[in-house]
Amino acid sequence: MAAELGFDIGGTFTDYALHDAASGELHIHKSLTTPRDPAEGAMRGLSDCLAVAGICHEQLGHILHATTLVANILIEGRGARVGLLTTAGFRDILEMRTEQRYAIYDLFLKFPAPLSERQWRRGLRERTDRDGRVLETIDAEEIRRVLAEFRAGGVEALAVSFLHSYRNPSNERAAAAVIRAEWPEVPLSLSSEIAPEIREYPRTSTTVANAYVQPLLSQYLRRLETGLGDAGFGGRFDMMLSSGSITPLRMAAAQPIRLVESGPAAGVVAAQRYGQLAGRRNLISFDMGGTTAK
Repeated sequence: MAAELGFDIGGTFTDYALHDAASGELHIHKSLTTPRDPAEGAMRGLSDCLAVAGICHEQLGHILHATTLVANILIEGRGARVGLLTTAGFRDILEMRTEQRYAIYDLFLKFPAPLSERQWRRGLRERTDRDGRVLETIDAEEIRRVLAEFRAGGVEALAVSFLHSYRNPSNERAAAAVIRAEWPEVPLSLSSEIAPEIREYPRTSTTVANAYVQPLLSQYLRRLETGLGDAGFGGRFDMMLSSGSITPLRMAAAQPIRLVESGPAAGVVAAQRYGQLAGRRNLISFDMGGTTAK
């Protein structure tokens, strides 16, 4: 019978729990996280955990991975240089936000800087109305000119967030087709895929955040997948989402913003399970890491 392994990468430690289905034993292991290349430490610790249990990579049927790497990238400001393509007149939505203050009596309140600098944000001629009717299609040549500027400026990832694209994503998809033809290797996030919801600011900021963390996290996940495959692992690999559910590796690499509370969510799921076993329905789950506490 196949073994199952769950592991959680934090800013300081990586923790492993290995369940041997044949014997019913549970093996616990801890290793240091390698911040420069988290995949290196993760694979080394995973191999050590398997060796202690006397299990090889081929015997692993399922790996489930939770992590705070996405949250840490955001908190530490280590993400990519993001270029934003949006509807003309909405270039500054990341600064305007919702025009609400979270501390209304603080005269010196400062919001965090947007994850996409103003010089790398462009408003394009296109328009879809609130009912999803396309009033103006994209100008492909305009997009090509913007892409040339972004490439020359060292932009590393792109976010596209057009007005009312949650109702009709056709203009975003048309822009994506131009981008993929001109710059196929650039990580690309569309608001109609990342956060297809009403209201410009939450949709745009979430899409930009996805683009901000995508290059680092997708590189990490590719390294993990390749390293584990080379070691003989051929089972199923899933990632824990902020919702407490799971998703395949490919989806996690495309939409890493859904993993921002991955580690804490896994802790809450575990706390709920242990609460059930102990007959306790009301619990507080506390997760102390090297970078943040939840």
